[in-house]
Amino acid sequence: MSAGTTGAGFVHRARPQAEVRRLALLVATGCLVTTAALSAQRTVSLPAEDRWLAPRFEEVYRIGLLSGAVWEQFGDVESVAFDGAGNLYVFDDQAQRILVVGPGGSLIRRLGGLGDGPGEFREAVEMAVMPDGRVIVADFRRRGFHLFHGDGEFNRMVPMSGVTEVMRVGPIMALPGTEAVARVPTLATQILTMTRELSISHSTHAIEREDLSGERTSTDTIAEAWVPANRPEDFPGRNPRRRGVVGQVRPTVGLPQLSPRLYWGVLPDGRVAFSDSSAYAVKLAEAGRGVVRTLRRPIRPEPVTRRLVRAEKDRRLRNLEETSRPGTDLRDRREAIENLRFAEEVPVVRGLAVTWEGLIWVLRRGEEPVSDGPIDVLTPDGRYLGSYRTGTMELPDAFGPDGLVAFIERNEMDVETVVVKRLVGS
Repeated sequence: MSAGTTGAGFVHRARPQAEVRRLALLVATGCLVTTAALSAQRTVSLPAEDRWLAPRFEEVYRIGLLSGAVWEQFGDVESVAFDGAGNLYVFDDQAQRILVVGPGGSLIRRLGGLGDGPGEFREAVEMAVMPDGRVIVADFRRRGFHLFHGDGEFNRMVPMSGVTEVMRVGPIMALPGTEAVARVPTLATQILTMTRELSISHSTHAIEREDLSGERTSTDTIAEAWVPANRPEDFPGRNPRRRGVVGQVRPTVGLPQLSPRLYWGVLPDGRVAFSDSSAYAVKLAEAGRGVVRTLRRPIRPEPVTRRLVRAEKDRRLRNLEETSRPGTDLRDRREAIENLRFAEEVPVVRGLAVTWEGLIWVLRRGEEPVSDGPIDVLTPDGRYLGSYRTGTMELPDAFGPDGLVAFIERNEMDVETVVVKRLVGS
């Protein structure tokens, strides 16, 4: 069910070609300035009509090719990020290392590596990179964060405070200009439990600010994002028989199919942009104040009908047949698909990211309930700049300065490649 209703949109008219070109440049650079009156509004209604943009890229380099250098052979690229100099950071989860790649595609240095020494990882799970090149790495087994200086030298280890019975990390993002990260522990894909009884019932996703400036971490809540109600019996592995690592215990694991998910990103000024409902509502929150603005477009969620449910189940059954090995017994998996529960609406938003300059990219759903559609470009103060048509643009895995973007690609042989491009206009 939608968390709130959408508002009425503004009416806008066709623009002269010169103004369209100027707007395209502003989209690419993030330099658009909005009025003070608009930024003062708590809820901003964006226009209903799409204004189409045409992306134009220049490929800068790609790494991970089979014909490339030995250091390019990736195991499992968990994430990528840029610093302010345009250097790319590639976190290889399988190799437990971070590769720092210069603007021309050459290796600058390596961070981490499996081990118990200073700056070595036991089980690194998340990476965040500051504009000045400082790197923060969450280490699941060491129950803390590795901090590296901008030149790659190891700084120190900061233990997580409050870890008694349960430890979880969740995705982390850098808070520029600070010694802190934002994170969402309830989105962790695994936890470390020191007890036989495990409670995973959460009514919200807490978006937290984790301060790393002290001897141990300290935590404040930036915002509470919505989590749909769930049933305790839907949590797999909810009461482990022994202590240890438990996988897939997020509060969203047992939710009905097509339930709203939390998508979020950090703005350059430290505010957080997120979407947590089936409606088109992008919320902006800041520490100490919570949600301070909501950006809405009057695009309504599609009701989930019996016909839609049947079509989605049939699609999954076809995919199961096409991807399974001949002779595999699929009866249990077919039954599981037939017994799936579905939410009441198809969420409008399927992804969200924030550019280096602070623009918010919102990925909408496509023609099918689980397909990707257009990408909207918004400013935090409430201006709709335009949309990239379905299929012309993917949501990048990382944004960098001066229009740099990075994509993690995987070919039919499961070989991972990281492609760096520059968005030069629309």
